[in-house]
Amino acid sequence: MVHQYKNNGYNIVMDVCSGAIHVVDDVTYDVIEHFEEWSLDQMCGSLPWPAQDIKEAYGEVLVLKDQGLLFTEDIYEDYIKEVKSRKTVVKALCLHIAHDCNLACRYCFAEEGEYKGDRSLMSAEVGRAALDFLVANSGSRRNLEVDFFGGEPTMNMGVVKEIVRYGRELEKKHDKHFRFTLTTNGVLLNDDIMDFANREMDNVVLSIDGRKEVHDYMRPCRNGKPSYDLILPKFLKFADSRKQQRYYVRGTFTRRNLDFSQDVIHLADLGFEQISMEPVVGLPEETYSIREEDLPQIFEEYDKLAREMIKRHKEGRPFTFFHFMIDLTGGPCVAKRLSGCGSGTEYLAVTPWGDLYPCHQFVGEEDFVLGNVFDGISRRDICDQFRVCNVYTKKKCRDCFARFYCSGGCPANSYKFHGTIDDSYDLSCEMERKRVECAIMMKAAMAQEEVNENGEETEE
Repeated sequence: MVHQYKNNGYNIVMDVCSGAIHVVDDVTYDVIEHFEEWSLDQMCGSLPWPAQDIKEAYGEVLVLKDQGLLFTEDIYEDYIKEVKSRKTVVKALCLHIAHDCNLACRYCFAEEGEYKGDRSLMSAEVGRAALDFLVANSGSRRNLEVDFFGGEPTMNMGVVKEIVRYGRELEKKHDKHFRFTLTTNGVLLNDDIMDFANREMDNVVLSIDGRKEVHDYMRPCRNGKPSYDLILPKFLKFADSRKQQRYYVRGTFTRRNLDFSQDVIHLADLGFEQISMEPVVGLPEETYSIREEDLPQIFEEYDKLAREMIKRHKEGRPFTFFHFMIDLTGGPCVAKRLSGCGSGTEYLAVTPWGDLYPCHQFVGEEDFVLGNVFDGISRRDICDQFRVCNVYTKKKCRDCFARFYCSGGCPANSYKFHGTIDDSYDLSCEMERKRVECAIMMKAAMAQEEVNENGEETEE
């Protein structure tokens, strides 16, 4: 399968199954477009280019095909079936350390931390049992991940510290290594929490939606007061204390700020270098939800952002945008690229009282309770549904050029909109395809910049 597109003056050709990316001239672009349906004579008689140029391009395409870099066959479907038949180990837990929050975000899928239930804080006993469960179900896997999530985790910081302390003890006993992460809205962030996080947290996610007027409307405090001015100085200090590494400022854009590239640029101008801005996922009746008619503007925003990032890279003031980070060298592993985050099998969520769910977005959906951290998994049938879910079981993914980058999308979003984990949230798919195209174009532009700086000749 080949995908072709034009962006920012580049003619880009993706060979989907090999992962090869080609930046080509206009002649070669047209030859590739018609390669499988037209003969060379038909191309010479129909394309608006000199016959000799067409013949040369045609020969180059033949070479690339012979090298397995164009028009390659998909060899992964049987492979993923074999991988999915293997025993799965648990590698990561999302600990809902607090089903409570001190903000009242308008788009919150967790209902201000309650997750369709009561406000509750995880006890140290449940937290320790969760780590025991993870170790017991991790097999020979040494590196394990534990995410402290909410609600707002810092509302239960004492238990966070106790769980981390217990985890460090388990590391010595079982030859494991815990990679702890924390997501926070910043309201309770202080020097003590920052110092602890800098010692113990491999990554920290700082929630902020961009410009003050956008953030304050969507993320007010529980008393209705704005939160931007409260959290921003802390986030700036925290990011600098981590030397602008091992963190993200993460925002959510909605229909209210479809010009979200300005929010990303605002965060970059403040000095943040690791930025993520996610599209909101909301049901159609919500006024903030993204609609199909919004996609053209969203696509243009991604294009604007990509061009701005190229410009700033040239100026020596780059920043990272999470959704434009793609690996063209073959990673992550093929199994991960075909089946995604591992929710329901390798990655599970734990409620404050110890129930296990496929991931944090399924918490509160009682049909998806897998068991608990004290007794283990009792609903293996649910795990089996997630285990076999991959890009080949989803009809919308089989012919999508981005399937090896998005890995089939989010099962929770699929369930939310279609009642099954084997479908896809269509708006998310459209945005993912656009992000992949922008990300690849940026790599082409930055590679071209390196060539120009080295004084080498470039092809027109």
